[in-house]
Formats: sequence, C-alpha cells, structure tokens
Amino acid sequence: MKSFLFALIALFLLTVSTQAQHVNVGIKGGLNAYTIQGDNSGNFDPKLSFNVGLLGHIHMDNQFALQPEVVFSGQGTQYKSGGSDVKLNLNYVNIPLLFQYMFDNGFRLEAGPQLGILASAKSEIGNNSTDVKNNYKSTDIGLVVGMSYVKPSTGFGYDLRYVHGLTDISENNASNSYNRGLQLGIFYLFQHRS
Repeated sequence: MKSFLFALIALFLLTVSTQAQHVNVGIKGGLNAYTIQGDNSGNFDPKLSFNVGLLGHIHMDNQFALQPEVVFSGQGTQYKSGGSDVKLNLNYVNIPLLFQYMFDNGFRLEAGPQLGILASAKSEIGNNSTDVKNNYKSTDIGLVVGMSYVKPSTGFGYDLRYVHGLTDISENNASNSYNRGLQLGIFYLFQHRS
C-alpha cells in the first residue's frame, strides 16, 4: 500500500512538473509543538521538538503553486503518570503535499494532505527509555493548513502551520489517539524566482 501511494505521488508530481511554469527546490527546518488528542488524552501536554527537510515549490501560474515536502518531524506528547514525568517521542518522516495561493507581496496561504511514516517511538521516564513502536501504527494521514512568506529577492522565508491528524495512530483498539501539532519554520529556496 505504501509503495503504491509513493508511486502515485511520484507520478502526480512528474505530471504536474511538466505543466509547471518553473520549479524551485529548497531546504527547511523549524520548531514543533505536538501533542496527542483522543480518548485518554485529558492530561497530555504539548511536547517541543524540531523538524528538518527538503521542499519543492512548483509554480502552476502566477497565483497557484504546489509544494511537496519530505520532512523529519519530532512529535509526541508529555504527561504525568504516578507522579513521574513521561515523554512520548514519536519520530515521523512526513510527506505533505500543499496547495498554495500566492499573493503578489510574497505571502501564501496553504493547505493539503500529509502522509506520515513512523520512524521510531520511545517512552521516556527519567533516564529510562522504552521502545513502544509496536503500540503505534506505521502510517498517519493528516491535514495541514497554514501560511508562509518568502522574500523573492533572497529566497528566504518562514511558515506557520497547524497539522490535524485524521487517522487513529494507536494499535490499541480500546482507545483512539490522533496527532495534533503546530509548526513554525524557516526555509530557503535555491535560485528562487517569484
């Protein structure tokens, strides 16, 4: 299923890029504030981490663009259990496919789906770390909404996003858990053209 989805995305991007006015490639990184919401998440607090990755920016015309990305993202949550602080570290490789509306002044509105592939999952209590990857599903589907700004003359920009997980990530059938997060990032587009 994952191979089919990757092939479908690659075919879509290849088709779109042949119709595009021009394509930019860039790098990005930033901060995450993620938590998990669901049946048993009443006392979960946001966990701060980072994201880093690559992006493509494909201009379809003067106002619309497509932005696929591949991003390593530190996610999870933190909470108290039996008087101890617990950190749940969920690391994903996320592949958002964002549709953007571009204003003439460098601002952009963006939204689109995101596929997340679970790379690792660990629970930390004090100095003890336990692998809990078997407790979580290997993929996550989410919806991304946000805005960004790029200074055309430099290729540097920033973005602010909200990620709303749509699929239950827990392997435990007794409870539902969903990723929720905010991302603040900076990016650089090589040889940027507006």
